[in-house]
Amino acid sequence: MFTGIIEELGCVMAIEQGAASASLRVRGALVTSDAALGDSIAVNGVCLTVTALSGDEFEADVMQETLLRSSLGALRAGSPVNLERPLTLASRLGGHLVQGHVDATVSLLGRTPGENWEVVRFELPTSVSRYVVEKGSITVDGVSLTVSDVGDDWFAVSLIPTTLELTTLGSKQSGDLVNLEVDVIAKYVERMLPGGQS
Repeated sequence: MFTGIIEELGCVMAIEQGAASASLRVRGALVTSDAALGDSIAVNGVCLTVTALSGDEFEADVMQETLLRSSLGALRAGSPVNLERPLTLASRLGGHLVQGHVDATVSLLGRTPGENWEVVRFELPTSVSRYVVEKGSITVDGVSLTVSDVGDDWFAVSLIPTTLELTTLGSKQSGDLVNLEVDVIAKYVERMLPGGQS
């Protein structure tokens, strides 16, 4: 479980593509400082398991299912990535409950600069649109955000300078793919209601 508060902007050092999987090597001095084999680290909002450690770098295997359901397959050596270690029971919950499970990959539609912020608009697939509400929580590439506006097939978030500077969202351009995770609490509530999704 994560909070969506990015701890570090890391860098992909290498990717080895297999027939139906990939091995990812990422540099991140903070997230590797207390990491051990088998630990979880979220990379652009995808929960991965540490399979090897060397200095300030870690490796993780990415199976075909993850490559198909996330944007990790589009990463290249040199790509910046958002990194976060898992939540502990003693941690502050600064964002919201994030699982590191991607619900959809969506495209960035456009950016509108403001005085001290930037409004960024993304696609909103019908498969997850019912979970996205104005002022609700959403995770974009692992970043916990508040939905500032929502339409039938899009949603928008307002990014402060800190988010623009310290996460990959500051450099994303129109057409770029991002990983989307909706609020898991909404999904559980829906399931428990009569006639809820199975």
